[in-house]
Amino acid sequence: MSFRVERLGELLKRDLGDIIQRNFQPEGTFVTVTNVRVTPDLSIAKVYLSVFAPGRDKQVVLEYLDEQVATIRHKLAGKIKNQVRKIPELHFYEDDTAAYVNKMEQLFKKVDEQPKAPSDEEE
Repeated sequence: MSFRVERLGELLKRDLGDIIQRNFQPEGTFVTVTNVRVTPDLSIAKVYLSVFAPGRDKQVVLEYLDEQVATIRHKLAGKIKNQVRKIPELHFYEDDTAAYVNKMEQLFKKVDEQPKAPSDEEE
């Protein structure tokens, strides 16, 4: 990945996080931009979000942001218009890293809890 693509990803992460938290965070939820992956031609940005919505479906929050994508992109353009020629398309995804980490931890616990087989050295 080129330096420019990485730099734009970090810029988008910071600015989108600010835009979403200030303007597009449904009441009672907390949305955090965890990662932004930009295509090499800088035309598409995949935005990964961590959604904390107690008592709500996370998918509803993602659908709401998808509906607001034109407005979010317009606000983003106001912030980064001097740094890029074209504002990338935004695609929102739920970041499932935490769920993956929890699953792996559970698997490791199961392995640790299993009885150890006697080794040849103990005989």
